[in-house]
Amino acid sequence: MMTLSTVNPDFWKGRRVLLTGHSGFKGAWAALWLCRMGAEVTGVSLPPEGNFSLYDSIKDQLTLNSNFIDIRDAEKLNAVVKKSNPEIILHMAAQALVRRSYREPVNTYETNVMGTANLLEAMRDLAELKAALIITSDKVYRNNEDGHAFRETDPLGGDDPYSASKAACEITTASFAKSFFNDKGIPIATARAGNVIGGGDFSEDRLIPDIWRAAREGESVTLRYPGATRPWQHVLESVSGYLVYLQALAGDDGAHLPKSLNFGPQGGEVVTVGEIALEVQKAFGIDSNWSLVNSAQPPEKSYLALDASLAHKALGWQSKWAPSETLTKTVEWYKAFSETPDIYSFTLSQIDEYEDIS
Repeated sequence: MMTLSTVNPDFWKGRRVLLTGHSGFKGAWAALWLCRMGAEVTGVSLPPEGNFSLYDSIKDQLTLNSNFIDIRDAEKLNAVVKKSNPEIILHMAAQALVRRSYREPVNTYETNVMGTANLLEAMRDLAELKAALIITSDKVYRNNEDGHAFRETDPLGGDDPYSASKAACEITTASFAKSFFNDKGIPIATARAGNVIGGGDFSEDRLIPDIWRAAREGESVTLRYPGATRPWQHVLESVSGYLVYLQALAGDDGAHLPKSLNFGPQGGEVVTVGEIALEVQKAFGIDSNWSLVNSAQPPEKSYLALDASLAHKALGWQSKWAPSETLTKTVEWYKAFSETPDIYSFTLSQIDEYEDIS
């Protein structure tokens, strides 16, 4: 039986890491985990949006060099990259909202494609770079909704601007890797995670934050696509996959690893939006059922699933929390956020709990 690979604190201690998107939902979890392991983290991101953010709640305890710049600004980005001289790069900065991409398509392409190209260009002359991982999305695949879980070899596509921009990001990354990094022996790879949930997500138009806001305000929950299925996974599952992948890419056999991997729930398990909403409402103590949004909505795919078997085969990685446990940990975090003054320690405790699973 294959031994499962885990995040190795010894690898990250003292390692110079450039983390883009560090003020975002997943980025803040990654920043906390890296800082706790003793990595020397340089963050590049836009300031958090809205009244609540995980990053703002824990930033005073994070030992990182935070830079609030737009990755579309090639000159400023290049200056930070050169000054930090990273050994490892984890690129998570993005315009990550599907519905916003319909409202702001050009901004979405500029950020997700040209922003990534700006980073890849800035990386070209780094003397001590060991590996870089560019985070895209489970929505990069050409989705005909035929019911199969997507594998890394499936064609890229994307109908909405967000999905298409992330597919274009995949192509851009592969082009830069082949043109400028392969001959230097520097692995540049992409990762495609499932629909990530967990504590600290306060974004607009996302299911769990929408339910949390409804619970706080005593309002009913409205859903756009209750029958849609998604490969839900806890944020720690995806972040652990990214870190394990980077550890392997920076190792002696990094050049021989797959250059794109899916990180999703074990067995490609999917659950509908409506089922998730009912379970989370119950956990938050909301008695009312959800209702449908009455206004016309931009189209989204109704079926999406990921096959993460290649990540298990190549890295020994697999998800640890079933959907029920994922929902429990997510709700526990939001309750703690409302009740506990020290959300930093509580967030660390969830990382500890995740790491302790063998």
